[in-house]
Amino acid sequence: MTKLPISRYPVPDLNALPQDIRDRILAVQEKAGFIPNVFLALAHRPAEFRAFFAYHDALMDKDSGLTPAEREMIVVATSGANHCLYCVVAHGAVLRIRARNPLVADQVAINHRKADLSPREMAMLDFALKVSQDAQGVGESDHQALHPHGFSDEDIWDIAAIAAFFGLSNRMANFISMRPNDEFYLMGRLPKGSH
Repeated sequence: MTKLPISRYPVPDLNALPQDIRDRILAVQEKAGFIPNVFLALAHRPAEFRAFFAYHDALMDKDSGLTPAEREMIVVATSGANHCLYCVVAHGAVLRIRARNPLVADQVAINHRKADLSPREMAMLDFALKVSQDAQGVGESDHQALHPHGFSDEDIWDIAAIAAFFGLSNRMANFISMRPNDEFYLMGRLPKGSH
């Protein structure tokens, strides 16, 4: 199989990167078993790499009213709406694992309204997609629609911030033609050890 480029921009050699970035990438490789292409592609600009992953971690790794699966669901739904292949494939893999559901990522990426979701998840994704696709139209009624589903005002901020941050990520991934790792496609689709 031909090794296709992972970005239209140069991908730096791991050993030539600043120590903090190299350490971060190696830690991810240790945990995942491979290096997700986003780390290598964004390392092209070290200062932006640091800022991007600092904000990513602040949104995606915090303790809040959103579960890790709900966060990934927001990423997959909004990335699908933004036609971002990298983020749908990579975060779809993480969603399948966190939700323990091999079907949910494909459903959410294509049309969350036809997905097997709870009313809470449906309301959350309706709001996330409105922030992603029509932020200027978000009003008080959109906030109020989330409260009966157990979302606090801080949770609503988190939903919006994840949708907005991944709008940036989706646009950058598309702009640089970032290619998803092959490993992501099968993750979380089959029980462990069955493939």
